[in-house]
Amino acid sequence: MGGKSTTKACFFCFFLFHCSISTDIFPKQALPTKSGYLTVNPASNSAIFYTFYEAQTPTSPLSQAPLLIWLQGGPGCSSMTGNFFELGPWRVVSSFRQNVEHLSLEPNPGAWNRLFGLLFLDNPIGTGFSIASTPQEIPRDQISVAKHLFVAITGFISLDPLFKRRPVYITGESYAGKYVPAIGYYILKQNNELVDSERVNLRGVAIGDGFSDPETQLATHGVTAYYSGLINDKQRDELEQAQWEAIKLVKMEKWSEATNARTKVMDLWQNMTGLATLYDFTKQKPYQTNLVTKFLNINEVKKALGVNESMVFESCSGVVRAEMHEDMMKSVKYMVEALVGNTRVLLYQGLYDVKIGVVPNEAWVKTMKWDGIREFLMADRMIWRVNGEVAGYVQKWEHLTNVVVLGGGHILPADQPLNSQAMIEGWVLERGLFGGEVKDA
Repeated sequence: MGGKSTTKACFFCFFLFHCSISTDIFPKQALPTKSGYLTVNPASNSAIFYTFYEAQTPTSPLSQAPLLIWLQGGPGCSSMTGNFFELGPWRVVSSFRQNVEHLSLEPNPGAWNRLFGLLFLDNPIGTGFSIASTPQEIPRDQISVAKHLFVAITGFISLDPLFKRRPVYITGESYAGKYVPAIGYYILKQNNELVDSERVNLRGVAIGDGFSDPETQLATHGVTAYYSGLINDKQRDELEQAQWEAIKLVKMEKWSEATNARTKVMDLWQNMTGLATLYDFTKQKPYQTNLVTKFLNINEVKKALGVNESMVFESCSGVVRAEMHEDMMKSVKYMVEALVGNTRVLLYQGLYDVKIGVVPNEAWVKTMKWDGIREFLMADRMIWRVNGEVAGYVQKWEHLTNVVVLGGGHILPADQPLNSQAMIEGWVLERGLFGGEVKDA
């Protein structure tokens, strides 16, 4: 993915882009407002690929409309999955005619850019359509990830004067439970050293089903599986023995071995249950994210997005995952603690995610060192309704909000598009329960 000729061609394509290219499979109205590459290393041309969609019906002038930034997990999974399968304005759908599969785009009524600008970043470099000139440039830790993201985000903001003072909210799911705190934490530190005109106007971070504190979260799997009725006592003992072996390696800071041990835990759990996916125990088949992979490997689509047609899109990069192998079991809890003391933090989980969902999240949140943690844990868990129907539960104290969303799993915006849209809009705009209302929404 990172060959020199490909790099040059991609950048050539980017500088010619920002024009209207319409094809049958990618209609003009579905094109991003902007897309292209944000250089993170001018010396090597390593760059992060992005797509940006302006707010459809903003409630404030564009210069003041919130800007959401979405980061996918993995590590090494493309934010184009978030774009075209979850929360972007258009979703890839499949239909069959005469036993032939046809892919197309359809409007997403739950898009997160209804009221806000929405920026998708393929992070880290080497992920999706992003470019790593060499594998050695791919980040191996969260500080390196944050440095690249900061360059990309400030580079994007400089593209248009209207972006300069817009409130920024960084969002993401799964392994982005590390990326989001890392870049948020890095922005706080950089802002302290920059003049006001150069600061990023960070207003909050949102993490969905996040993998933020691996040691604490890993310790919950046996309990989660047992009390969900997925395993029996004997299996619980076996699963907990495996997870304690992994935790012991974390405590010894044997990071690579700990990552391998966690993989064994996940494989054991999967084999015990036979579930289609631990990310949603109700599903009969895994999430169909492969539709996005097929779609983005169509040359017409690459051309429409300004990507060199020779690039092969992978939804998740094995190369990036390998480079970040030792990062897997390291915690970013201290970064979340710093953030919640200085800006707003939203944590949300789909109820059906037994892998990195409600129980693992609550376990690590309880261990946070934050002045308001006692009050947060004692705060009422309020029933949250959307259009008169129970959508989930909200618990809030000062800067920290936690939401459990019913009827969905790990990839929540795909499972509950309208309710996840209502959640992010309510939280950003501080409406209803998200603004401190104490009765049912």
